[in-house]
Amino acid sequence: MSLLENQDDITELVERLNFQEKVERSLALIKEVHEKYGNSLVVANSLGKDSVCVWDLAKRVSPGIRGFIVTTRFKPEETVQFMKETVAQYPELQIYRSDAPIPEKLYEIDPDRCCEILKVEPTRRAIEEMQVKCWVTGLRCTEGRTRTDFQEVEERDRGLIKLNPILIWKEREVWQYLALHQVKVNPLYAQGYRSLGCAPCTKITNEEDERAGRWLGTSKCGGECGIHTRPLKMNVDGDGI
Repeated sequence: MSLLENQDDITELVERLNFQEKVERSLALIKEVHEKYGNSLVVANSLGKDSVCVWDLAKRVSPGIRGFIVTTRFKPEETVQFMKETVAQYPELQIYRSDAPIPEKLYEIDPDRCCEILKVEPTRRAIEEMQVKCWVTGLRCTEGRTRTDFQEVEERDRGLIKLNPILIWKEREVWQYLALHQVKVNPLYAQGYRSLGCAPCTKITNEEDERAGRWLGTSKCGGECGIHTRPLKMNVDGDGI
């Protein structure tokens, strides 16, 4: 049966498959969607460890696969420099951002609104302008409490498939892959970060949860920016579908 139509138990796969089996499954998933969607398949690259892992897997399937990066005015200097180096190496990565005016320290007052303007809106624009029918992400179900109900293949927006090819990987398996394939990573990891975002909303913690340092001290702590939970395709009236 096609992997795109599988009904496998994600939690069971996390523990049953070994590292090599997970790599082979991820490559097979990307290959199948690439054969189906061709140039309308695009990889979302956040410049984090999981994204650069997926980007490397995608490039092993087809060097011509395109991608996009959503950046914001609050990204750390290290991430901005890493982005420049990555795009210089892979010019098929397009950069999207929002320069819309926002209230000062909106990330403290209303972090959900801040993410909506600076992350979700540019992602919607990327999906539309790049004519995406299938987008590929580095989301993993073992990252934290908000990421346990996702599937490898999803259609949360009608007409837009989302592939999460490393959904069942553990954190150590991501680092194992990156080391084995000598994939460059954001230098912030060397400082002790485990999950990366905008500078004001990303801290180093000693919590078990990988994403515990995101939006620390707010109701959004360890949560989501919205690109995985909000509508990304828009209808003619401007409402999500």
